[in-house]
Amino acid sequence: MKISVLIKDPGKKPRHVNIENSLKNLQSTVGGYIETVTISEDAVIICNEEGRLQGLPYCCTICGVDFVGTVVIAGVAGEEFADLPGDFKGWKTLFSSLWEA
Repeated sequence: MKISVLIKDPGKKPRHVNIENSLKNLQSTVGGYIETVTISEDAVIICNEEGRLQGLPYCCTICGVDFVGTVVIAGVAGEEFADLPGDFKGWKTLFSSLWEA
């Protein structure tokens, strides 16, 4: 099953894509074991758990937290990842600094 997410690579603007909602695919997208950081009751940031140890490049700052490597912003529904809630324009407004890459 695919989910609608934002993907932000270091030095690039975020892109809105549909990706396969599987552990293997999410690990491939962020380049290693995943870690989630909750940003609202229905959204999370998925990042590489060992990104700092691996020396991955700076990506962005969200809610005062610096992230390295590629990050995925996804929705959550219970224990599962889901489509990013709301519309793309709303997220672009909320996190406008991500588009300043």
